[in-house]
Amino acid sequence: MVRDLYNVRVKPEEGSSTPLTEEEEQRARAVLFSDLGNVIADRGWVRFPAYSPEERRRLVDVAQRLSAHWGQQVFIEAEDECAMRLHLAGHGSQPRLRR
Repeated sequence: MVRDLYNVRVKPEEGSSTPLTEEEEQRARAVLFSDLGNVIADRGWVRFPAYSPEERRRLVDVAQRLSAHWGQQVFIEAEDECAMRLHLAGHGSQPRLRR
């Protein structure tokens, strides 16, 4: 018996991320725009994980879109290799605790 396989993708190498389709990417950015924007509006800053270059690029784009939407600069900086911080002016880098 022969079976046809539909919507089968090649399994990515271990440790690599699966690229999003264009529609999935747009949805992800829209959710980040809304959710991160609400937190920034409430407290002036937000920390969000970004483990890959794609995730970091996505957050940079969200910061640029928020800046255009609000008419004020939303700054973005890498806190470490795993997290990015988006903030408004006056809510910049906080002194980091040393362990």
